[in-house]
Amino acid sequence: MNAPAKTEDFVAAKIPDGVYAETVLSVDHYTDRLFRFRMTRPSGFRFRSGEFAMIGLMVGEKPVYRAYSIASPAWDEELEFFSIKVPDGPLTSHLQMIKPGDTVLMRKKPTGTLVLDALTPGKRLYMFSTGTGIAPFASLIRDPDTYDMFEEVILTHSCREVAELKYGFDLMEEIRSHEFLSEIVGTKLKHYPTVTREAYPYQGRITDLMENGKLYTDLGVPPLDPAVDRGMICGSAAMLKDTKALLEKAGLNEGANSKPAEFVIERAFVG
Repeated sequence: MNAPAKTEDFVAAKIPDGVYAETVLSVDHYTDRLFRFRMTRPSGFRFRSGEFAMIGLMVGEKPVYRAYSIASPAWDEELEFFSIKVPDGPLTSHLQMIKPGDTVLMRKKPTGTLVLDALTPGKRLYMFSTGTGIAPFASLIRDPDTYDMFEEVILTHSCREVAELKYGFDLMEEIRSHEFLSEIVGTKLKHYPTVTREAYPYQGRITDLMENGKLYTDLGVPPLDPAVDRGMICGSAAMLKDTKALLEKAGLNEGANSKPAEFVIERAFVG
């Protein structure tokens, strides 16, 4: 297995055109399957909260890239990413070994559909996520624009085990303790974590909890209403399909950057 490329390895190497070479600042391992890292942000890099970027490493002589949602908000001076660990993954088998001081590549153009611009105005925004699909929402729940657009924001995060929920709880604590975010967010943000393989107060697939009504009862809100509710979905392929079907059944329509509507899906996500 090739080790992650160190910063000094890039001194003599030619960085591909249109690519930034950034320095890892911190790495936090949550479980044997999940970790997050922060790295420097290029001075000219602009993105909308919720977008993803192609990040990568030099593996041998070649760069290897994958799409990663940017977990930090657009105002942050650093870039944050939340990743799964895949033992034989072309990128993640190397990425999970990075340490502060290492170099990560990033292509210069971000993109994505999980942006506020792709939604029509509403009152309540649902963010449906599984696993590392919480990453784009980590960006959006820390963006003041989200709370300018919506009176209530509901982040649902479903994982197999309780330990995999910790990143979401860390985000909530960071918001509560943040100098200006805590005032902007106030009581507008609700966090609804669920697990599927262990005992927990909120247990089961989010789609099952939507169908049987427990999600809405637990949150104290009415069922989905296309007049006021908006949705964003990021997770496994099966979760995307099932959640989309439930939103459409409730009368919500899928939107895009070019045609805003009641909900959007991140189709680039894999994990």
